[in-house]
Amino acid sequence: MPGSFVAVSLACRVGSAGRVVTGMAEQSRCTGGDRMRDSDIRAVLHSRLEARHGGDPKTRIVDELGVLMGDSRVDVAVINGKLEGFEIKSDRDRLVRLPRQADAYGRVFDRMTVVCCERHAAGVALCVPDWWGIEVVRSVSCCARIVRVRPPRANPGVEPGAVVQLLWRDEVLDELERLDKADGLRSKPRQVLWETLADALPPRALRAVVRDRLRARKDWRVRAQQRPDGD
Repeated sequence: MPGSFVAVSLACRVGSAGRVVTGMAEQSRCTGGDRMRDSDIRAVLHSRLEARHGGDPKTRIVDELGVLMGDSRVDVAVINGKLEGFEIKSDRDRLVRLPRQADAYGRVFDRMTVVCCERHAAGVALCVPDWWGIEVVRSVSCCARIVRVRPPRANPGVEPGAVVQLLWRDEVLDELERLDKADGLRSKPRQVLWETLADALPPRALRAVVRDRLRARKDWRVRAQQRPDGD
């Protein structure tokens, strides 16, 4: 398979949770033989992202970020000067949902990458657009290592109306207040607020506002458990 290792070859030191704690190594414990579980892939992906972004106060890494009113949830999102998503496909996953997920994520994320086990690599390439990146997690000895097969490129089809739906109701109202466009809208449903904000800002400015709001959230997990239609 084409591509090069992005992991650093270091000896494995596995902690109690199964994650490698060896500096820059993008590795995790591989349990259950050579079959890659979601937790195996997620661990090595988080290790790589923390090594790359862990010291950056302007970057936030979030698991299970819902898009399109929770219709789909990307496995890992990185939020900084762009919105980047990572979708995991383990040995226990099938690819039936991936085309639908690709359509949803393609409306929201600036870049997307599938991080998958080796057996899914060929099928993934058939399911996602060519601007998506593809990375394969291989089991080598006791460790999982990420191999980049195809780098991600800029998404040509981001939709402002989909991106704005990442905002909570009070966040949208705050932005409309700041723009002096909230009069008569405070009791309106979220869809009206989203549409008003999307119409009020240029696409690039809107995407920046959404990223800033996502990075600034304090009670993400509590609020994320609220009903998606809870206006």
